[in-house]
Amino acid sequence: MKHRRPTLQDIADRVGATKMTVSRCLRTPDAVSENLRQRIFAAAEELGYIPNRGPDMLSRSTSRAIGVLLPSLTNQVFADVIMGIEKVTEPAGYHLMMSHYGYSIETEERSLASLLSYNVDGVILSESQHTQRTIRMLDTAGIPAVEIMDSRTRPFQQAVGFDNVEASYDMVCEMIRRGRQQVLYLAVRLDARTLQRQEGYQRAMAEHGLTPQTLRITSRSSYSVGASLMASVLEEYPETDGIFCTNDDVAVGAYFECMKRGVKVPEQMAIAGFHGHDVGQVMSPRLASVITPREAVGERAAYELMGRIQGRPFEKPIIDLGYRIEAGGTI
Repeated sequence: MKHRRPTLQDIADRVGATKMTVSRCLRTPDAVSENLRQRIFAAAEELGYIPNRGPDMLSRSTSRAIGVLLPSLTNQVFADVIMGIEKVTEPAGYHLMMSHYGYSIETEERSLASLLSYNVDGVILSESQHTQRTIRMLDTAGIPAVEIMDSRTRPFQQAVGFDNVEASYDMVCEMIRRGRQQVLYLAVRLDARTLQRQEGYQRAMAEHGLTPQTLRITSRSSYSVGASLMASVLEEYPETDGIFCTNDDVAVGAYFECMKRGVKVPEQMAIAGFHGHDVGQVMSPRLASVITPREAVGERAAYELMGRIQGRPFEKPIIDLGYRIEAGGTI
């Protein structure tokens, strides 16, 4: 059974004041006498009072809250992004309201509607693809919005990220330069960024006169998914001498499957990932990966968003923070 939360009236009854006085004290402590203030705070502490900011946020022109829409709660990429965002928002006195949508643009639409109902001052979106209703809601809300992790797609307002197509192209070209002729792409989730990476992979293969081959799966990325896909590659495409993975989780799983089967990396099989997660950069041999500036993306997105909330116009609709190719020891 759910317990009733202590209310302002409970505090007022305990200290012999009006509900309005208690509310005023909690919002502006100096508005009441020191004696009453101490009694109210003591009663709130004793009762375990939890402020309900919803009505207050709806009644004010500013909530000091930022909405953040995340496609995954398990992907390390977005944990790093959140760390970057909080570097900017916490010192500024803003808190984050986060919502998870599982890579579904329809769920993103519902999540955005919920965040906007709390009068958030701005939103950070993790996708560049949205439903028409999402775009209409953002337009109607009239608040700053920043899309992240993609600098290639034209943004609704502003984007901070990197070019997934060029990054993938550069990595696959490096694999080919090192002698790989049968490179296969492992695609997971099939979101817009995964498809952009496939575009870069296919372009690199075509420019070198090689035949592209993609293995796709709609499951969320994980080590086990990478291992399963690698097993399929070894059994169904035995001529493969390299794999480019949509992210490092898949690449690490593929590497361990090779170890289990006695396939030498990189001598028999080259493996490259995307994002440069810690696990891949500390394993031996170090995983080849596209190193992306996830924390810097979050920090810059929050900086741009806060500036616009404070009335500073933005000069660049697209901010590309770049990437770095790490060859490691697996290609």
